[in-house]
Amino acid sequence: MMIDDKPLLRVEGLTMRYGSFAACNDINFDLYPGEVLGIVGESGSGKTSLLKCLAGDLEPDEGQIIYTQANGIEKPMADLTEAERRLLARTEWAFVRQHPRDGLRMGVSAGANIGERLMATGARHYGNIRTTATDWLGKVEIDDDRIDDLPQTFSGGMQQRLQIARNLVTGPRLVLMDEPTGGLDVSVQARLLDLVRSLVRQLNLSVILVTHDLAVARLLSTRLMVMQRGQVVEQGLTDQILEDPQAPYSQLLVSSVLQV
Repeated sequence: MMIDDKPLLRVEGLTMRYGSFAACNDINFDLYPGEVLGIVGESGSGKTSLLKCLAGDLEPDEGQIIYTQANGIEKPMADLTEAERRLLARTEWAFVRQHPRDGLRMGVSAGANIGERLMATGARHYGNIRTTATDWLGKVEIDDDRIDDLPQTFSGGMQQRLQIARNLVTGPRLVLMDEPTGGLDVSVQARLLDLVRSLVRQLNLSVILVTHDLAVARLLSTRLMVMQRGQVVEQGLTDQILEDPQAPYSQLLVSSVLQV
């Protein structure tokens, strides 16, 4: 895995409030190319609100998110027009949502779900689009004879794998993941995690992963950020934090898993 010197994403002083409650309070971090940052914490810690701010689903009250574009130019996300944001979301960014139905178009076929993102980046040749969609079904371990089937006929695990194919087909530089194994059976989780880890390495993806599951964080993330009540209480290398947590809350989080 290659890590460049220049951050792909810089988050500076990001604060998001719901009335008087700060879901995110003065969040700061850098994400480098090829790095997987895991964000962990209990429900209500602010990790999902942070991810939604990064994705543009929520607008922060303070701070800024600065993205280094493919041309090397750093640009605050707040300065992008709506059209530029949409283009970025279709090309350089991707968002794998916890519930695959939120990230798929359930009324069109599996192949069309993948093909739509290709068409959004300018692809027009039907044969090439279908071939690429077929290739990606294979990459996420879905039989190519399911290409014309609707996602609603798929199992939950297959829907999540299809959502991953839809998101990664255009070769994004940054992938946001929100509890990608949430709600799946343990055996299905393990298979999906192996797939995600393999794709992240093969494609050298930069990933921000939100999860409540420390086992998922350990398997996928390079670095870990622990959140509690809207604040970052500790961040560092994943193994370092999980083996020797310094913050009292991190210690409690880790010990609660070890006791299970």
